[in-house]
Amino acid sequence: MIELVIDARRKDLGGFEVGRVLPFARRRMVGPFVFFDHMGPVDFAPGIPRSVDVRPHPHIGLSTVTYLFSGEIMHRDSVGSEQPIRAGEVNWMTAGRGITHSERFERARAQGGQLHGIQAWVALPRELEETDPAFHHHEGADLPTYESGGLWARLVAGEAFGAKAAVPTHSPMFYVHWRLAAGTRAQLPADYPERAAYVATGEVEVDGRRFSAGQMLVFSAGQAVLFTAVQDATVMLLGGEPLGERFIEWNFVSSSRERIEQAKADWRAGRMKLPDLDDGEFIPLPGDPAPPANPMS
Repeated sequence: MIELVIDARRKDLGGFEVGRVLPFARRRMVGPFVFFDHMGPVDFAPGIPRSVDVRPHPHIGLSTVTYLFSGEIMHRDSVGSEQPIRAGEVNWMTAGRGITHSERFERARAQGGQLHGIQAWVALPRELEETDPAFHHHEGADLPTYESGGLWARLVAGEAFGAKAAVPTHSPMFYVHWRLAAGTRAQLPADYPERAAYVATGEVEVDGRRFSAGQMLVFSAGQAVLFTAVQDATVMLLGGEPLGERFIEWNFVSSSRERIEQAKADWRAGRMKLPDLDDGEFIPLPGDPAPPANPMS
């Protein structure tokens, strides 16, 4: 039933840490999910420097999915979006042939507060890798939810448990947020060929084994999976139909290495538009010289 257990690897992003789960050497993708980062939890003090922000950077060939348990992030992108995301909401950004965006902690800078959430990347099908870039925001009230006994569930994206989210996905997939009270049992059906569960908080038991925060369980196909919450737990369920091999370099995802090289050249040459509502700073391609310091940062 459990094919693989992946422990999050802690990575310092310069102001806070994330737990990097996917890609993993023995499992590059789960369904279309090609990247999975657990952000925080981190408690920001008021007045955090702008160096903590994620400055404008590019993507191709994927959709980014930001989902928070607490806190707020300000998103700006090159298609003109400016949208804060708060706990229980979804920011779904489709890069397609190319988009740039920034993620800034403006509310935390002004007021302080906790940041805790997940950022995932979902690969696009080959025939849609060069689609037009787009951005969609969904409030928590727009997303299907379910509550029974000690289980609370929200369908973040895709289709699962007889429900379909309004988030515009591009291939068969599911992404679900579970909150389980201690002692609660819940089942993940065998509807998709590739499935995984990430324990964000607490502890659960699956197949007679206990798993705690920071662990992703990847399941074999064809069998339902029963979870029991050993203590109060937050679990993210994810997966879908496989899309085939994808190459990842920096923030670029593609079925073609040549396309990634083109994206690198475009970013280096300044051919990818920066967000209109940002201040012109950007993250250089790894290995390239850093741009001049912004005197306002």
